[in-house]
Amino acid sequence: MMKDKKYSSYVGSMLCALALIALSSFSVVVEARDTAMLKALELQQAVDEAHEKYKGLKDGKNADYIPILATVPSELFAVVIVTKDGEVFAAGDTDYVFAIESTSKPFNLAMVMQESGPEAVMEKIGVEPTGMPFNSKIALELLKARSVNPLVNAGAIAQVSMVKASSEEERWKKVLGNLSDFAGEDLKLMDEVYKSEYESSWSNRAIANLLYNYERLYSDPEEAMRVYTKQCSVGVTTKDLGFMGATLANGGVNPKTGKRLLDAEHVPELLAVMLTAGFYDESGEWSYTAGLPAKTGVGGGIVAIVPGEMAIAAFSPRLNEAGNSIRATKAINYISNKFKLSIFDGS
Repeated sequence: MMKDKKYSSYVGSMLCALALIALSSFSVVVEARDTAMLKALELQQAVDEAHEKYKGLKDGKNADYIPILATVPSELFAVVIVTKDGEVFAAGDTDYVFAIESTSKPFNLAMVMQESGPEAVMEKIGVEPTGMPFNSKIALELLKARSVNPLVNAGAIAQVSMVKASSEEERWKKVLGNLSDFAGEDLKLMDEVYKSEYESSWSNRAIANLLYNYERLYSDPEEAMRVYTKQCSVGVTTKDLGFMGATLANGGVNPKTGKRLLDAEHVPELLAVMLTAGFYDESGEWSYTAGLPAKTGVGGGIVAIVPGEMAIAAFSPRLNEAGNSIRATKAINYISNKFKLSIFDGS
């Protein structure tokens, strides 16, 4: 009888212990879920605040040296966060399709890095900021290496010429396929944008020919220029840009498709180039105020990367004199400062 009581007491103690463990585990799960929900609410609130704060801003104007870009409605404005896990927080005109323009450059660079390695990029193009406008031809003449940065037009055209391909068709197919892989969507060429850009691309044609003359271009110059112009004429939404950036935030793996597009060891090298040259001749100011690797485009898009966490993308066609979207710059800067996201901020 005594033995039965002891046994019952032992079983009771065990059941109590198991109940406490279960309760503790449940509390951890609930706390983790609540924390995730709170984070989601904070991110959505930040996106909404950034959009509301700057949607009435009228400064700047559309790019007009590419005729079709001048026709894009100037009041369009979108802000998006995509986390490394693929969660999306959005406000504004997030599904409007616009020309990716120079925002495409780091993603094509990722493919070149993956194919040929970062050393080849350093040797054949360079990674130094020029401190000059993105379409500068003076830089080619002043700098001994001619092309020194893959995110200005000269270096980006050289990038395209480095894509391993046996024909122009194959080169273009690889460029478009890579951008689509980063977005996790089948992106399309905006034919009217391409026609408008190609027919007015005398400056880029001059750059391509100068590079070829100085043996810093690695394919036929007109072929490289055509494929580069098509690359810039691909249509994206702000959400697409967000997923492209989130792929880099996720160590080179697209959070939507699970496809690896860049080896994790090369992501920091790519982000370093984005930080030092992604805003063209405003890159120093951007690093000073927002502290995030980013890339802009004259179509009005910007994507910024918070390594290991998320991407922040924004779109608005009104640009400043450097060719950077004013609303998009301010919106991303607002979110970066709100959460202290700068890579230089120890907190």
